[in-house]
Amino acid sequence: MPKTVWLLIIGMFINVVGNSFLWPLNTIYIHDYLGKSLSVAGLVLMANAAAGVVGNLLGGILFDRIGGYKSIVWGTFISLVALAFLIFWHDWPQYVFFLTILGFSGGIVFPSMYAMVGSLWPEGGRKAFNSIYLAQNAGVAIGPALAGLVASININYIFSANLFFYLIFFFIAVFGYKKISNSPTQHTSVFKEKKRIHNKAPFYALLIISAGYLITWLIYTQWATTISTHSLSLGISLKQYSLLWTINGVLIIIGQPLIKPIIKRLEHRIKTQMLVGIVIFGASFIVIAYAGNFKMFVVSMVILTFGEMFLWPAIPTLADQLSPKGREGFYQGIVNSASTIGKMIGPFAGGVLTELYGIQVMILILTALMVIPIATTFFYDRPLKKTGYKLEKH
Repeated sequence: MPKTVWLLIIGMFINVVGNSFLWPLNTIYIHDYLGKSLSVAGLVLMANAAAGVVGNLLGGILFDRIGGYKSIVWGTFISLVALAFLIFWHDWPQYVFFLTILGFSGGIVFPSMYAMVGSLWPEGGRKAFNSIYLAQNAGVAIGPALAGLVASININYIFSANLFFYLIFFFIAVFGYKKISNSPTQHTSVFKEKKRIHNKAPFYALLIISAGYLITWLIYTQWATTISTHSLSLGISLKQYSLLWTINGVLIIIGQPLIKPIIKRLEHRIKTQMLVGIVIFGASFIVIAYAGNFKMFVVSMVILTFGEMFLWPAIPTLADQLSPKGREGFYQGIVNSASTIGKMIGPFAGGVLTELYGIQVMILILTALMVIPIATTFFYDRPLKKTGYKLEKH
């Protein structure tokens, strides 16, 4: 693995540790501390995610136009400003305003991180994107656990902790990623080359797979929204809920040797990797629908984690394989936008369904939607087959 990739991994880890002080507790803060309903909490998170969609698309375009260094620095700087204000103004409705800005600025950063790792280590294939995925989840393993401890002292301290880690990431980006940006392996922008992309089949394939990706995130986001408040209602403490995310992050890291033989066997069968992940993913939500204690929540999280280990790294890998030269950022922006739209719709849809039918019915309804990503995974390559397009990038 190139040293430049390690710098991206460290940066992603720090970024996610800071971000993990906020996102798992958003619904709890809005519902339990600001006194708003689950539906209102869902609308707030929808605004955050909608801003993230815009940020993802802009971040992908900026990567292709001005490079990853400037995109990441500007996105992080905006986050720092929003978090600085959020420390002092986190009541209603200021919380909504600054959380929306954080969605936008965070959206700018992530496509560039994924596009940069693909450009810096093209021969790495799935390994390149899996390394960023592991860095994210190492952050998830530590961040929520620290957030639970900080929140147990005073939940308002989570904003300062978030700012602290973003400052570290900002300095890493400013002093480390500029050298990466000047690396000879950096991509050549299609905008500079002024070339047109004539074969649209890869783009259509990307849109199909992104539709399924959207649905999986719509369902996954229930863990940080409706399921979080449901766990508290069952007598599970805030520390225990935060521990679930720590289990998720730790298991993703220590579970790599367990899935490595399967991944190696399926190395060139990315469709099968995704299908395996989706099936396991869906099984975890059937378990959580009937969970009544902390142990069952742990079982469901373990199953969920193995599902996402197959699924999440495969999506940006496929996006990179489909992207024409110079459009890596834009294609990563599309798949990141799909996940963000899922995060946008998920909290509100879950909140409304929970208030209408109860948590169990809501989970079962959304789990039934898993047939959609199964279908999109089966058929995403139809446009490629019709035009005879072959993925020659890796």
